[in-house]
Amino acid sequence: MSTILIYVKKLHAQAGVILYINLFGMIVLSMLEGVGIFLLLPMLSLVGILDLTASGIPVVAMLAEPVTALPAGLKLSVILTVFILLFAGQALLQRKLVNQNAEIEQRFIRRLRIDIYRSLMQANWPFFLKKRKSDFIHIMTNELARVNYGVTTALRILTTILFTSIQIGIAFWLSAELTISVLLCGLLLALYSRVFIRKSREIGNETTDLMQKYLASISDHFNGIKDVKSNMMEGQHFTRYQSLCSNLEQNVVQFTKVQSKSQYYYKIAAGLFIAAFVFLAFEVLRVPAETLVLIVLIFSRLWPKFTTLQSSMENIAQTLPAFKSLAELQAEYEDAQELDISGPYKTESSVPILHGIECRDIYFRYNGDCSSYALQNINLYLPVNSMTAVVGKSGAGKSTLIDLLIGLIKPEQGEVLIDGKPLSNEGNLSLRRVIGYVSQDPFLFNESIRDNLAIAAPDASEAEMWEALQFSAADEFVGNLPLGLDTVLGDRGIRLSGGERQRIVLARAIMRKPSILVLDEATSALDSDNETKIQEALERLKGKMTIIVIAHRLSTIRNADQVIVMDNGKMIQQGKYQQLSKESDGAFSKLLNYQLSAAR
Repeated sequence: MSTILIYVKKLHAQAGVILYINLFGMIVLSMLEGVGIFLLLPMLSLVGILDLTASGIPVVAMLAEPVTALPAGLKLSVILTVFILLFAGQALLQRKLVNQNAEIEQRFIRRLRIDIYRSLMQANWPFFLKKRKSDFIHIMTNELARVNYGVTTALRILTTILFTSIQIGIAFWLSAELTISVLLCGLLLALYSRVFIRKSREIGNETTDLMQKYLASISDHFNGIKDVKSNMMEGQHFTRYQSLCSNLEQNVVQFTKVQSKSQYYYKIAAGLFIAAFVFLAFEVLRVPAETLVLIVLIFSRLWPKFTTLQSSMENIAQTLPAFKSLAELQAEYEDAQELDISGPYKTESSVPILHGIECRDIYFRYNGDCSSYALQNINLYLPVNSMTAVVGKSGAGKSTLIDLLIGLIKPEQGEVLIDGKPLSNEGNLSLRRVIGYVSQDPFLFNESIRDNLAIAAPDASEAEMWEALQFSAADEFVGNLPLGLDTVLGDRGIRLSGGERQRIVLARAIMRKPSILVLDEATSALDSDNETKIQEALERLKGKMTIIVIAHRLSTIRNADQVIVMDNGKMIQQGKYQQLSKESDGAFSKLLNYQLSAAR
């Protein structure tokens, strides 16, 4: 329950004094309901059911005195008018409280959404390496909704308790003995109902697990839909999906059964307690009829509140795992925070590189418990405005080295230096502000080409966009599209070919006007003609910016100032293209010969 208190405090911080005004309004509402019950007695007296002159309830007798002084023909009309006005005022207050509660709840959920998303954006790259995308979607949709429901349910419980306390106070004043007997019965039920709350929490744990698997499954299915269709795996995926849906169905039905069972026992107990209550009132305590009627009216309204409290407690127990998931994620991303974007996001204060970037005695591994290193004994210098190519077999550590150079990860041992100075945490962020990065898996938003380019440079003109497209050899095919820059690209740019997507992403990187351009196998999906155009563009950039290229096709790096050959996380060769190609026993020469023979 402590995790719930954390978010209740957040709600308090968000709503402020309005929260207390609403709670006070709930108290007033409860008091008005109590007054309404009292007004029933004069009406019952007028129709001859009760005799208020012999009433043992002083307040009611006092309220009845003005009524008895009225002419006989006006008594009922006056009482009914007061009764209607009272209920109309109560209904108006209730409406305003409901509307205000809705505003408080929605502001709270908005704040939670923004806080979580901002915190995720502030986390470092290793944090994302440990998680699946579907986990974040699950947290920000299902778990966040459950947390919001849990918090608002907790507040409803608080208002129900306030209402119940006032009504019980009135009943206690009327007859302490009867009220105590009813409360003891309620306490026995509450103790018994703990088993239902415990079961609800178990089902809630299962709900969290199932929804996480469900989102992960559909995310994987649609990310790989082309493979699914191409390899005729629809049947297998559909079977897995059916199984997940069946488990989700059983989970919801199971929780409903738990709730209906507890409600069933409450209703059975209510019948038994009412019978015992009436017997005790008449045969043992000899309670006056008018007092008994009032207490019965009060508890007839209170008993559903007891039932609601039980149901609410079960609902909260079912949402507790969501609170735990959200709290655990919060602890993780707070530990992984690398920048603060809570204020206006600024892109200035980029690090100037006058001489070059150096890796000195670098060791890195993704898992500290693992004995093998992804990078080991890396000593490398990249002069400013030079072109460095990194080659090697798959899994050699090329992309890890790039992630280290651009500040996404930090070395376990050794250090990265800029112009001879160690790269600090703030320096990492400053470095990334001057980097244009193009990955081997190009990502585009389901927006227009214009929007995809503008996200890198919001203030760029259309002429600058076409200039970047021309550099990436994309201007011709974009110009031939019916809507040109306003063409919507579809999910992840699916309406374009792989090579076209890479060229748009390359243009987007150029829009940043970076001083360091990183191409992570960014030309692997291009045909020979467009690859040649990119090579020519890179040649024009040489000497103007620092270029780092991970190359699959070795022919694209002939003019690199230096070539780094990686294998098993180590630098095994370093030199110029021509120099390494002549070392017949070297790894670079073998890779080159293999590609040449494969091309024949």
